[in-house]
Amino acid sequence: MGFYEDLAEALDREGIESRVNDDILFVPIAPELEVQFHEIDAPGMAPSLAAANVFLASPDDDLEVDHEPAFVSVVFSVDAAVAEVAKHVTTDQIVTVLHDLLEGNDERVADLEFSQDPVEPLLVHAEVGTSSSLEVQLVAADTVPEAHVTFTTFGQEFEDIVDQAISEIWDDDSDVSEYDREVILRNVVFDAAETTSEVLELGTFTDFDQLFDVIAAAQVLAEQWEEMLVPLDDYFDEDDDDFDPEFDPELDDDFDVDEEDDDRDSGDWDNDDDEFEEEARR
Repeated sequence: MGFYEDLAEALDREGIESRVNDDILFVPIAPELEVQFHEIDAPGMAPSLAAANVFLASPDDDLEVDHEPAFVSVVFSVDAAVAEVAKHVTTDQIVTVLHDLLEGNDERVADLEFSQDPVEPLLVHAEVGTSSSLEVQLVAADTVPEAHVTFTTFGQEFEDIVDQAISEIWDDDSDVSEYDREVILRNVVFDAAETTSEVLELGTFTDFDQLFDVIAAAQVLAEQWEEMLVPLDDYFDEDDDDFDPEFDPELDDDFDVDEEDDDRDSGDWDNDDDEFEEEARR
């Protein structure tokens, strides 16, 4: 069997369709995207070496603009070719979910305005509740697309810090450019979020239908979570008389370690053991 036949069978076992036409193997990834394998048969190559150039292309013949296939990689085995297809399938799934979140294509997220992180393009966030944010981080783990979802609430302290920073930065009469002011504010916001935010991990999802259900639920429950999420420090009262962080048993007259040692040395502990053994026999 030739390279295309072996690859077609391997893809079929993965539930992926393919077709061969004009010495090219086509693998549809999405309505507007396909992977093309162009088998390499050059003089001097070992006859047993299976190799192909890999291209990404748009299969839509109705496009007004002629998009040439983009050369993206080379594979030297059927397994490598299958892995290449899986990678592009994963990428397409991630891009589709990202697009649905940003555009609000799914009615479950239609009321949310997701924005894309300027540094991490696969991270999006939307405001929910009174002063909270819902973050969705899309990743590809072993060719399996995943979405990590977190709920972050900032509270009044965060808003006060940011409002004060805005007032001070823009009321400053010094010769500071608008760009520099924005950089300073961004750093203040980041630091304030680090010290005042409370984070609720909502989970990691590979089922994207479930992901949208979770996002919809988070939007509904956001205000309840804001009320319940309090800093862990609030659970500990520093003035609690029952807890002294500087307590030292060696310096406390009511806690005599030596007295316990004396009891052990005097044999009182042995008597206690004898009484326990006698009680056990009964």
